[in-house]
Formats: sequence, structure tokens, C-alpha cells
Amino acid sequence: MNRFATTEETVSSSRPPAKTAGVRRRKIMWMTTVVLFFAWAGYIFVAQSAAISDKSGALARKQEAKAGADQSLNQLKYEVSRLGDNEYIGELARKRYNMYKPGEVPIRVEDNGQ
Repeated sequence: MNRFATTEETVSSSRPPAKTAGVRRRKIMWMTTVVLFFAWAGYIFVAQSAAISDKSGALARKQEAKAGADQSLNQLKYEVSRLGDNEYIGELARKRYNMYKPGEVPIRVEDNGQ
């Protein structure tokens, strides 16, 4: 300490000057702002994560439905291509409508209940 200091100066040095109180107040305001910002960012993150997970589930269900539709489409395309074959049409006529070629003898098997 200064040997020329007065007693008033020594008394005032024991309590913080007004400049330090302003710095402390600004720090508290800054920290409050930062904490509020991070709380808001955390809330937004959680809300968006929930929305993304919901949409991901919906996307997975739609992709499964699309895969099923693609499979049935391929099956139908295969059946249509087979309908262009005369042998296949004859086979369907024999099976479904009991139509046979002239001179062809149908063979029928009866089940005995076994």
C-alpha cells in the first residue's frame, strides 16, 4: 500500500468499486443469455429429433409398401408376358374351362379322401 494513502482510501478499497459491480452485472446478463440460448437450442434439437424419427418411420413404411407394389407389378408383368404364349393359353383353357384339343383324351384323377 501507499504510505501517503489516507484512511478514506483504505476504507473505500475494502468494498468493490462501482466499476467492478458493472462488470459482474454484465457477466451475469451474458451468462443468462447464453444459458437461455442453449436451453432453446436443446429444446429445438429434441423437437426436431422427434419429428425426424416420426418421418423416418413413415418413410420406412412407405418403402415397404413400394417394395410390395413393385413385386406385384413384376408378377403381373410376368403373367402378361406368359399370356402371349399359345402353349400357356392352351394350358389355362384345359385347366379352368375343361377345353381340350380335338382328339385329345382328358385324364381325370379322383381323390378317395386320403
